[in-house]
Amino acid sequence: MLIDSHAHLDSERYAEDREPMLRRAWDAGVGAVLAIGIGEGPAQMHQALEICRDFNAKPESGAGIPRLYASAGIYPHNTPEADEAALNKLDSLLQEPEVIACGEIGLDYYHEGAAHDVQRQGLITQLEIAAARKRPILIHCRPKDGATDAWEDLFVILEEHWRKTGLGGVMHCFGGGWEQAQKSLDLGFLISFAGNLSYPKAQPLRDVAALLSLEGILVETDAPWLAPVPNRGKRNEPAFVAQTAEVLAGAMGVSREEIAAATTKNFSRLFHIQSGMGN
Repeated sequence: MLIDSHAHLDSERYAEDREPMLRRAWDAGVGAVLAIGIGEGPAQMHQALEICRDFNAKPESGAGIPRLYASAGIYPHNTPEADEAALNKLDSLLQEPEVIACGEIGLDYYHEGAAHDVQRQGLITQLEIAAARKRPILIHCRPKDGATDAWEDLFVILEEHWRKTGLGGVMHCFGGGWEQAQKSLDLGFLISFAGNLSYPKAQPLRDVAALLSLEGILVETDAPWLAPVPNRGKRNEPAFVAQTAEVLAGAMGVSREEIAAATTKNFSRLFHIQSGMGN
């Protein structure tokens, strides 16, 4: 069984076929999906939980729909919207048993958007809320091409505000180098690879993957974006995590079955999930 550790199931791009899409995931060997609750901003961060509850409650789900979990968080470029009401909403969502993580949160210096100091403060505030609710975090970190400034700022914040919690988290859609991977692991994070691992120009990323142990990895889609080869350019969906797992297996020199077993075990350990993932 595979787990898609990061998919935006509330995307409008699934509005017409969300259930068939989830059934395709099950048929591809995906037993669970973590639905990311950021929406288009704080006003929509509850949508992932609603989808999670809707599908988990379906009596027929055991016959072909992955188990769904949810997260909640305020995306870096939406941090100017992190007013008292938004933060109270986040705190309330993180109390729900299905909401197993805070995220995706972090720093994005690649796109023009929220000022960097606003992003940093928004991240720190959310770390405090996540720590109080004992939820691991899902980190988005994207510097400008060729720069490491976002990573440097991120690690300063995590060292001061997160390491002491021991809660760890996930470096979502990892795109850093070996130095960033080592620092992430040292802070208790898992390294999650998305479909861009399969792209022709991603050899440096595959080289990083080759150095990792099975105990430190996850796989994800970041659906509906970043569809892996051979579906690059199409709408991504959780079923395609199997293709990323195949590429990761090749980079690490192990079987796809070993990747599936390790990533499922790692996901369960991080999020303290005791029972099997499937319905």
